[in-house]
Amino acid sequence: MNVHRVQQERKQLFEAVYNGIIPRRVPIMANLPIEFCIQYAGLPLAETQWTLDGIEDALDKACKIVGSDYYPFGFMRFPAPLQILGSRGFVMGSNGFIQHPEVTGMEVDEYDDFIKNPYDCILEKILPRLYPELDADPVTRSLIFAKAFKAHYDYQEFFMKIEAKMVQKYGFYTAPKGSLAAVTVPFDFLADFLRGFKGISMDVRRCPQKILEACEAVLPLQIKKGMPKRPSKYGQTFIPLHMGPYLRTSDFEKLYWPTFSKMVQIFSDAGQPCRLFCEHDWMRYLDYLQELPENTRLHFEYGDPKLVKEKLGKKHIISGFYPLTYLKTATKQQCIDKAKELIDVLAPGGKYVFAFDKSPVSLDSVDINNYIAVLEYIVQNTEYASAGELAPAVDKTVDKPAVTKEIPIFKSKYCRTWEEYKKGRPAIIAGLEHVIASKMQNYEDMLFDMISRLM
Repeated sequence: MNVHRVQQERKQLFEAVYNGIIPRRVPIMANLPIEFCIQYAGLPLAETQWTLDGIEDALDKACKIVGSDYYPFGFMRFPAPLQILGSRGFVMGSNGFIQHPEVTGMEVDEYDDFIKNPYDCILEKILPRLYPELDADPVTRSLIFAKAFKAHYDYQEFFMKIEAKMVQKYGFYTAPKGSLAAVTVPFDFLADFLRGFKGISMDVRRCPQKILEACEAVLPLQIKKGMPKRPSKYGQTFIPLHMGPYLRTSDFEKLYWPTFSKMVQIFSDAGQPCRLFCEHDWMRYLDYLQELPENTRLHFEYGDPKLVKEKLGKKHIISGFYPLTYLKTATKQQCIDKAKELIDVLAPGGKYVFAFDKSPVSLDSVDINNYIAVLEYIVQNTEYASAGELAPAVDKTVDKPAVTKEIPIFKSKYCRTWEEYKKGRPAIIAGLEHVIASKMQNYEDMLFDMISRLM
C-alpha cells in the first residue's frame, strides 16, 4: 500500500465534501472506542487502561478491520487522574468501563452564584463536590491537583504519539493540527454535571428564567472551550446534543435553542464548523437545524433519512443513521442491503459522510465480519458519476439570514491572560517577553483544557 497516495485520496474525499464538491466516492468516518480495541486485542480492559501495556498493538490490530478514511480512534477517559481526584462523575465499573452516573454538582439555590461567574463557581464549589479529593486544605488540594495534572498529560502524550504512528502507517485522514475541539451546549452543560437529569427537569418547571440566565452566563466559557487554537473549515468542534429530545418543544425553543444556535453561529463566524451528534430523535427539530450555518455537520442517531435529506441535505453535511444493532442481529447480506438503502437515500448530490448511528462500545455489540463487510461495500460501491461537480446549493433567497449577537468576553480571576499575569510581576528581561509570554500562556491554556475535560 502506498500510504502517501492513500492519505492524499482520503484527504481529497473529505475536503471535497467540506468545500461543497461531490467527491470521488462516499467518505467513511467509523469510530472505534479505545475500550473496544482493548477487548478486540484480548487484553484485560480495566488493567490495560491503567498500565497502557499493549494499547499500541491493540490499536494497530483494530486498524486492520476498521476501514475508515478518517482517523478512527476517539476520546478516552483517563483513569489515573480521575482516581487521584476521587471522581464521582466518571467512575470505572467492575467491567472496566468508565461510566457517568447521575450526579449533582450545584444545588438549585446556587444558580445566582453560578450566573455571577460560572468558572469561578465551578472551581470554588462544584469541582470539590464532583472530585472530593479537592475538598481539602489548600496545601493538600494543590498537591492533589499537581498529581492529577501530571497524570492527565502523561496519558494525553502517550495517545498522541500512537496517533501519529497509526496515521503514518495506515494513511488516515486527520484534520489540520490545532483545529479540533469538543464542547457541550450551555443547557447540556447544566444538565450533565451541575444539576443532573432529574434536577434540570425539575428546574425547567420551577425556575426556567434561572436556566436561561445560566445558559447565557456560561456561553463565553463554552465558546472558549470549543474554539480551537487554529480554526479551519477542515477541522471541527464536536458537540454531542443530549437533552433536546427530552424537552417539550416550547421549552426547547425558549431554553435550549437560543444559546445552542448562537454558539454554532459564533464558531462558524470564526471559520470553525461544528459536528453535531443529534442523540436520540431530533425529527421534531429539523426546522431549527435548518437555520444553522451552512455546512454544519449533522450526525443522526435515529430518525427518517429521507426527510432529513429532503429538508437539510442541500445546506448541511449529513451522516449517521446506520443502526449498529444490524451488525449484531442481521446476516451479512442484510447488513450490506441496509448500507445500500441508506446510500441510495443520502449519497445523491454529495454532502454525505458514511457513519454508523453510534460507536460500538463493547466487542459483543457487533459481529466483526458484518462490520468489515459493510465498510468494504462502501469503499467499493459508492463512486459518484458526477465527481468534481458542485453539490446542489441551498436556495439563498429563502434561507434565513444568520445573526450573531455579540457575547461577553470570558473572564475569571482563575484564568489570566499574559497581560493580566505580568501586572505587578518583576520586570521581564528585555527582548524575552515574546518567549516568556508564549510559554506562560501555554501553561495557562493547558490548565484550562484539563479542567474543561473534568466537566
